[in-house]
Amino acid sequence: MAPQGESAPFPDTRWVRALGLAGLIPFVFLASLLWLVDATLQSWAALALATYAALIASFLGGVHWGIGWIATDLRHARLGHFLWGVTPSLLAWPGLLIPPYAGLVSLGLLLVLCYIVDRHFYRRAGLTRWLGLRLQLTIVASLSCFLGASAL
Repeated sequence: MAPQGESAPFPDTRWVRALGLAGLIPFVFLASLLWLVDATLQSWAALALATYAALIASFLGGVHWGIGWIATDLRHARLGHFLWGVTPSLLAWPGLLIPPYAGLVSLGLLLVLCYIVDRHFYRRAGLTRWLGLRLQLTIVASLSCFLGASAL
């Protein structure tokens, strides 16, 4: 435990990596399910995959609100975190309202866009150590959306 007034030690990166990888389970499971089930269950799996992708995109935006609150750099950089922080949610929402084959593609592209934006913001915030993991998670999550869409 850190002494009072000091920041807590950085979390064990093994746990962070394990939790990130565990977050891929619904992506892979639901995308696989889309290829293995009949049309009745397929519509449920497509909605479940799209909803999970939209939730993850919103989470990725929310991370920027946390970074914005602790950022000590210039005011415009903090504002950028807050502005981007709401953008993934707003972009994910239409992906839930359009047909799943198109929604999953748009959500997969949104996850890629989130990574591209994070590369810019994470560098400025000194968080580059997470970009490797973010890339791995983005590849699997977005490919799951694209492969799920191709099953429809």
